[in-house]
Amino acid sequence: MEESLKERTAKGLFWGTLNSTTTQVLNLAMGIVLARLLSPEDYGLVGVLTIFSAVAAMLQSSGLGTGLINLKQPTANDYNAVFWFNVIVSLFLYALLFLCAPLIAGFFHQERLVILSRVLFITLPLSALSGAAGVYLQKNMMNREIAVIGITSLIMSGITAVVMASQGYSYWSLVGQQIVYAIALLIGRSVYVDWKPSLNIDFTPVKRMFGFCVKLLVTNIVNVINFHVLTFFFGRLLPIQTVGYYSQANKWNNMAKTTIADAIGQIAQPVLVSVTDETDREWRVFRKMLRFTALLSFPALFGLALVAQEFIIITIGEKWTESIPLLRIICIGGAFMPLYTLYQNLAISHGRSDIYMWCNITQMIVQIALVLLLYPYGITTIVWGCTLLTLGWLAVWQIVVGRRTINLHFIDFFKDIVPFMSISLAVMVVTYYATLSISNMYLLLIARIIIAAVLYVAAMKLTHAHVMDECIAFIKMKLQKR
Repeated sequence: MEESLKERTAKGLFWGTLNSTTTQVLNLAMGIVLARLLSPEDYGLVGVLTIFSAVAAMLQSSGLGTGLINLKQPTANDYNAVFWFNVIVSLFLYALLFLCAPLIAGFFHQERLVILSRVLFITLPLSALSGAAGVYLQKNMMNREIAVIGITSLIMSGITAVVMASQGYSYWSLVGQQIVYAIALLIGRSVYVDWKPSLNIDFTPVKRMFGFCVKLLVTNIVNVINFHVLTFFFGRLLPIQTVGYYSQANKWNNMAKTTIADAIGQIAQPVLVSVTDETDREWRVFRKMLRFTALLSFPALFGLALVAQEFIIITIGEKWTESIPLLRIICIGGAFMPLYTLYQNLAISHGRSDIYMWCNITQMIVQIALVLLLYPYGITTIVWGCTLLTLGWLAVWQIVVGRRTINLHFIDFFKDIVPFMSISLAVMVVTYYATLSISNMYLLLIARIIIAAVLYVAAMKLTHAHVMDECIAFIKMKLQKR
């Protein structure tokens, strides 16, 4: 059983990492092309709507997908109930948002948002049609299929957006990208998933999971608000171009951290659920996941902060220069966000959606208070405040989740993440000073990436980081099999 779980986890991490990495590389390529074709105002217009579509998406799913994953063996009837619940709720939410479009436009002082929002929110019912199938793939750890579907959908939607942008459709190209992505996901999941919805509708499974899932729903909404609250306030209080600069910086940070968080998130909950009855084993599994996450997250995000200026100017142009300092600050907090994913999945695997909910609600309240307190001091100060909050709040997760569920002490937590964090920081500092004399921006970007990568790998070898050796060994094994 141990080897079986280990093999499934390794395969899940392999395909999850491959999927996330490929997805972010494609997002990078598409994002560069679109940022050159579009203006900060275009990104700002679509960016202020994100909080509405994201909150609606949370209400639509209502945490039932996570509830299904948390079941040991969900039945076809369970999936069917969730499917129809999602579809019905999504249609209701779309109708509500359609009617509220003029109010949204008035709040942001942008009349164009009326028609823009009504078209963009079509993604809600489209996503609902494939939601249960997506959960089926994740529950059964069909990470290879998830990768194929996600990458194909991303390519199709990206091509659509680039073609529309090149033809002068401005912000409509970003809307078209999201709609095509939702349609492609629906088609792909329909092809790979054997389970199909039926007209035999029974909402009993929804009622059974409601107590657990309602806490997840509240928490997910809070997470969305936490993530988009700055864009929301900036959209109301600042010029739409400023929103675009922040959205661009946040997008690149999000792409980097999501590469790690998605790879971990795809397998964390199913694996943790399978070992919840074995305390010692769960403790070991979680700590290994913690080390693996730290191994990837800190060099990736600290590295992005290091090359932020060269990267932004070379890829998307000098018109986005104001995004550079914001990106550097956000990346510091972004390095710790994949660790949040682990603790959240640990809480959920123990059925403690109440802890998950209250941790996030409290953080949201503190973050909104920070935004209101720091607003007079400017956007940079606000972003710094929220970044420091992200770092500090990880201690709360460790206390209320790590300590209470698997008896993980702070000393163990620090042993698992501090070496990777310290080495990553030291590598970036050495790389920065070693490349100060390089004036050519292209050469500087390449040199910093190569030097930082070589130094980090060398440091991992010298410190005998076993988690890295295990990753390399597994990749070699997969290549040999092919």
